[in-house]
Amino acid sequence: MSEKQIFTLQQVASSIRKTIEQRYNQTYWVKAEMHKLNRFPSGHAFPELVQKEGDKIIAQLSGTIWKQQLERINQRFISVVKEPIKDGMSLLLFVKINFSETYGLSLQILDIDPSFSLGELQRQRDETLKKLAALGILNQNQLRDFPLIPKRIAVISADSSKGLSDFMEVLDTNENGYKFFTYLFPAYLQGDAAVDSIIQTLHKIERLKHHFDIVVIVRGGGAEVSMTCYNHFELCKAIAEFPLPILTGIGHSTNLTVVEMISFRNAITPTKLAEFLIQTYREFDIQVKDLQTKLFSIAKNNLQITRNNFTALIRLFKSILSSTIEQNLAQLSNEQNRFERSVQYNIKKHENTLNQFRVTFGYLAKNNHQRQELKLHELNNNLQQQIRQTTERSANQLTVLDNKVQMLDPMNVLKRGFSLTTFGGKIIKEGNLPEKGDLIQTQTAVGKINSKVEGRSA
Repeated sequence: MSEKQIFTLQQVASSIRKTIEQRYNQTYWVKAEMHKLNRFPSGHAFPELVQKEGDKIIAQLSGTIWKQQLERINQRFISVVKEPIKDGMSLLLFVKINFSETYGLSLQILDIDPSFSLGELQRQRDETLKKLAALGILNQNQLRDFPLIPKRIAVISADSSKGLSDFMEVLDTNENGYKFFTYLFPAYLQGDAAVDSIIQTLHKIERLKHHFDIVVIVRGGGAEVSMTCYNHFELCKAIAEFPLPILTGIGHSTNLTVVEMISFRNAITPTKLAEFLIQTYREFDIQVKDLQTKLFSIAKNNLQITRNNFTALIRLFKSILSSTIEQNLAQLSNEQNRFERSVQYNIKKHENTLNQFRVTFGYLAKNNHQRQELKLHELNNNLQQQIRQTTERSANQLTVLDNKVQMLDPMNVLKRGFSLTTFGGKIIKEGNLPEKGDLIQTQTAVGKINSKVEGRSA
């Protein structure tokens, strides 16, 4: 049995280094994402380089950038891309493959192509535009109804943003004194955090959309690479589908981002965006004043036309009225003459009839008067005879009644031997019986007798 061949770790590492140096003895262009730059106080940087598919890392290597090379690369990068190298950038790296027994495998970064980073921005921008077009929402926000005067504004910005302060200063100090209601919804506006931050802020505003007319996104200037978040598909989709018009003033003068392209309107700076909003007020103000002038002119013309028509109508009315009065007066005079002639004719026509009636009536009245006198004389005679007969009958009846009254007179009864006894002024009867010792009075034909009761029997 042969002995085991044993190598030290350094021997293995040295063998790997020699193999790599022999196999990878050239320089290479490598596309990778700068996951973390890891710059040290010494000025050197030891970045973490990754390759992703979606959110998953499928390859990862360490890198090395020496201080002198890092300063040179950064200066060139800033001159082209307008900002330094930082975490999260997609880069095209010029590298040499190194292996160290102590630090392992790494990529020594000799240079970085800044034009590639700009190209990546354009690629992301084009890809987002294609996706939005495929969904049919590329121009959806631009088709929203813009208010006649955008008075209520939801503002998305960082509360310390210079762009926000410029925007508010222009709105608040406009020379016409137009009043705007603004409400700030703070959000991150650059870097990877900006996408989720702006989307979440849009969700908040959507729940309160009935309180606002428009939404504006404002921020200060920045390099083009810092604008990558504004080409992100999810953010662009949220803006395209938002129910209110969204206006942007994100402060840069290079190529438009997708957010600016699909928003209802974009301005190069927050100041320009504020000036646009003021201009909408000014245009509305001018339209109102023009309408007032036109309305006044139309009203003045209509009033003059009406006044002229009224004057003409008055003259026509007077002319017609005068002619009508003359015609009516002539007709009235003719009617009066006809009426007078008719009355005279009727008077003459019925005059004989009236005279004849008067004679006839006088004769009939005289005969009737004579007949009535005869009838009245007969009635008078009959009445006197009936009165005598009635008087005689009444006298006889009265005599009989007088005899009956005489017979019923108490004095006559008393004269026949009867008497009338009273107690207390009342006839003695049941309920008015005197007791022993009571005084009673007896009336006779010859006078009154007062008695005292000694006793009483049944």
